[in-house]
Amino acid sequence: MVTTDENRDPKPVSEAKANVTPDFPPIRACLFDMDGLLINTEDLYTHCANIVLTKYGRPPLPWSVKAQLMGIPGSSNGDTFHNWAKLPIPREQFKKEQTEQHQIHFPECQPLPGVEKLLKDLKRAKTTQGLPAQIALASSSEKKNYEMKTSRETTRAVLELIPKEHRVLGDDPRIQHGRGKPAPDIYLVALESINSSLPDGVPKVEPKECLVFEDSVLGVEAGRRAGMRVVWVPHPELAKEYKGKEKEVLAGRTALYPIGNDEQRGEIDDGWAEQLPSLENFPYEKFGIVVD
Repeated sequence: MVTTDENRDPKPVSEAKANVTPDFPPIRACLFDMDGLLINTEDLYTHCANIVLTKYGRPPLPWSVKAQLMGIPGSSNGDTFHNWAKLPIPREQFKKEQTEQHQIHFPECQPLPGVEKLLKDLKRAKTTQGLPAQIALASSSEKKNYEMKTSRETTRAVLELIPKEHRVLGDDPRIQHGRGKPAPDIYLVALESINSSLPDGVPKVEPKECLVFEDSVLGVEAGRRAGMRVVWVPHPELAKEYKGKEKEVLAGRTALYPIGNDEQRGEIDDGWAEQLPSLENFPYEKFGIVVD
C-alpha cells in the first residue's frame, strides 16, 4: 500500500498566488495513462456503449455524460450512466452485453498519433544533467482488459516500449481497493517501480522530477495529488466540455469525484500542469529532456 503524503514537494502557496512559474528540475521520469492517451480506447468505449444503447432504442452517449464517467472505475455501469440512459434492462444485463462488445472491439485498439515516436524518443533520452529518462505506465485498466487492448501486434509492440516491470495496472495488488484515480496511489506505485530498478549509485527519482501524461480530468488530479507535474492531452470533445474550466482541471480542482485530502491538490496557475492538443511534436526542451 502506498502512503500518499511522503516524498511529495508541497507547492508554495505564496508562489502559486503570485502566478510565478516555479524553477523546476529536469524531468527524469515520464508516467503515462493508457486509455485515450496512448491508444484509442475512449472512442471504442463509446462505440461499445452506443451499440447496446441503440439496441434498446436509446440515444448515443453524449460527451456531456461521458465526461463525468472517464477515469472512474465501474462508472460505465454506475448511477450517472444509468440515470441518464434509462435502459429497460437490469444493470447486470447491460454489463454482460457491454463486456461482449468489449471482447469484440478492444482487439481493434491502435496507438494514437505521436505515441510511438514519443516513447521511442524517451527510451534514448537523457535529462540536461545527463541522467537517462525513465518511462512507466499507470493505467486503471485491469490486466485482462489490458491484454485485450494490446492483442493487436502493432499496438502491443508500442506498449512494450515501456518495460514490463514499469507497467502498473488497475488491479495491481500494491494499490489498495478504492484508491484508484483521482487518488495519487497508482502514480506513486509507478514511481516506486522505477526507483526500485535504478542501478546502484543513481539517485532516486523524486515526484517533482516526474511528468504525468493524462487525458482524463481525474487522471490530472491524481498526478497533481502525487506532487508531480502534469501534461493534459484531452480528447477534442472532452476539451470542449471543459472549455473555460481548464485552469481548474490543471490544478486538480474540479471536485468531480471528491476524496478528501484537498491539500494534495494544486493551485490555479501554479505552473505545475499544462494542456497539449496531442502527443505529436512534444516539446522536450521545455521539460529538461534531451533527445539525441
